[in-house]
Amino acid sequence: MKKILAVLIVLTLSGCKSVMENQSIAEANINVTLDSWQKAAATANYEDYFALMADDAVFIGTDATENWNKKAFQAYAKPHFDKGKAWSFTALERHIFVDATGKTAWFDELLNTQMKICRGSGVLVKIGKEWKIKHYVLSMTIPNENSDEVIKVKSALEDAMIQTLQSKK
Repeated sequence: MKKILAVLIVLTLSGCKSVMENQSIAEANINVTLDSWQKAAATANYEDYFALMADDAVFIGTDATENWNKKAFQAYAKPHFDKGKAWSFTALERHIFVDATGKTAWFDELLNTQMKICRGSGVLVKIGKEWKIKHYVLSMTIPNENSDEVIKVKSALEDAMIQTLQSKK
């Protein structure tokens, strides 16, 4: 009985180690994917940038009107990439979470950008052996003590937008 219990403990512990190793490998690969995605934008590499997104990916930008499927985002981004300068974001901090299947991950990150610190968050899926960005949300950060000033700046435009969106309900 003691031998069976010892074997079970060893198998359980080795299984936990394997899960933790797989999690670490997945996180490392996801970091490479996200860093490569940002590098492709910084170097205006349109093909590499969009190759890292799933075919049915969604990109949500900082403007309330920016909610694009991949095809629409490609159309928006193409002129920027064609000029040889898209955008340059580098991760300052990133948190990655992988589900138990090892095929879906989500993350949040703080980015150094031309807009100062922004927050990115999203979902990746594992397709074959590659991680692809499925959903990405870019947000500008606003210090709480400055939110009243920002609200004043955006009120006229967004009040009209709110009315339009509410009338569609």
